[in-house]
Amino acid sequence: MEPFNWKAIETIGEPETFILESWSNARLSAGFSGRSGGVGSSPYEALNLAYHVGDDPADVLENRRILAKSLGFEPSAWTCGEQVHGTQVAVVTKADKGRGYLNREGAFQNTDGLVTNVPGILLTSFYADCVPLYFFDPVHKAVGLAHAGWKGTVGQIAVKVIKTLEREFGSRRKDVVAAIGPSIGDCCYEVDEAVMSKVRAGLAEGEDIAAFAKPSVNPGRCMLNLKELNRIIMIKAGILPTHIECTTWCTSCHPDKFFSYRKHNGTTGRMASWIGMKER
Repeated sequence: MEPFNWKAIETIGEPETFILESWSNARLSAGFSGRSGGVGSSPYEALNLAYHVGDDPADVLENRRILAKSLGFEPSAWTCGEQVHGTQVAVVTKADKGRGYLNREGAFQNTDGLVTNVPGILLTSFYADCVPLYFFDPVHKAVGLAHAGWKGTVGQIAVKVIKTLEREFGSRRKDVVAAIGPSIGDCCYEVDEAVMSKVRAGLAEGEDIAAFAKPSVNPGRCMLNLKELNRIIMIKAGILPTHIECTTWCTSCHPDKFFSYRKHNGTTGRMASWIGMKER
């Protein structure tokens, strides 16, 4: 069953969203934005949520306000990193609430992963094909997000988030639940040998690459399943397989619903993943 439930726009001023249904309740919100329901002009129309793509900053700020309010958070709760396809994870404290909301300079720099145990903070990160990873410790009430392109995946940012949850909040791997959100699928993600060599270098001896990669029709290239590779990494790190949910949505296959870097030849907006615990 698809864990990210598409919520179409029903009223003006409402964003298109994909809600992680099994996690979302009166105390926790988690999901992924679509591309419709905000403000902006081509090629960023309409719900672009990232400053770095060349869109009007005023439109980006308004889109962030629209999404945050629709989720039951104050816009000032929006907190994010300046992503670099790396593996650095930041611990977000109460004093950090709102970092990156108003501009790029205020965000956590060189950061692709975020964790917090503070209610009222909305962790966010940005995508146009890369893989959003979600983490929740229901025992110690802590949450995390990670942005995983192929570099972050090979660098095992998922493991670094898990270790940070353990170190900072006392999380236990058997308790943590995880989810893998909308991103490009192996139906569309063709990579060359330069990428595959990095993937192979991170494998254990004898590990079967066929579990997450298959030959392309184009010689010397592969179709890479980053979702499955991240799932395997999570399991090897100690997350129970039954505690991991994985989407079937491919961002490249559905340009009506998602921005896609590959589909739109590099000039496009960005969706956002989010997770946050609400204040009582």
